[in-house]
Amino acid sequence: MNRVVTMLVAGALATVAFDFFGQSLSPGLGFANLAPVPLANQVIQVLFGQTWTPGAQFLHYVAGLVAYPLGWMLVARPAAARLAPGVPWWLVAAVYGVALWVFALWVMASLVAGNPPFLGFTGITWVALVGHVLYALVAAFAVRRMVGGYRETAPPARRAAPRRWLGPPTAAAFPPRAACAR
Repeated sequence: MNRVVTMLVAGALATVAFDFFGQSLSPGLGFANLAPVPLANQVIQVLFGQTWTPGAQFLHYVAGLVAYPLGWMLVARPAAARLAPGVPWWLVAAVYGVALWVFALWVMASLVAGNPPFLGFTGITWVALVGHVLYALVAAFAVRRMVGGYRETAPPARRAAPRRWLGPPTAAAFPPRAACAR
């Protein structure tokens, strides 16, 4: 299947899961409400001097539909297949979700937008952690279903076949020098 379609479908499903969890389920259960668009608007304000809500919406959806699934498909998934082939896909995806959380709440929210690191470790911090891990799990599952999983068992070692012991060398194995010169 076309990788662009896979990326967009995985990103769309994961973004819906992320937004549903962070803006419906979490507040409905009494936890914090995720606000990725206002955070994106803060980034736009820092970079360009003023806010622009359509641009913030665009930034949120480009990250969810393109950037984050691309990170899974081109970086995290191949790295895991090569460096940790025995680790289950869902565990690799959960670690990728934590990496997305660190990127969103430390790099973008703190270093770029100027908020406290990890938004001060308030309730939104932990909802964002669960949301980003959920995002990564849904995206990884969608990619796995559409493309196939990476090998989760170690590939066989590539080495020469073992030599068999044939006994001590005989005179026929080492011909005299005169025979070699011919």
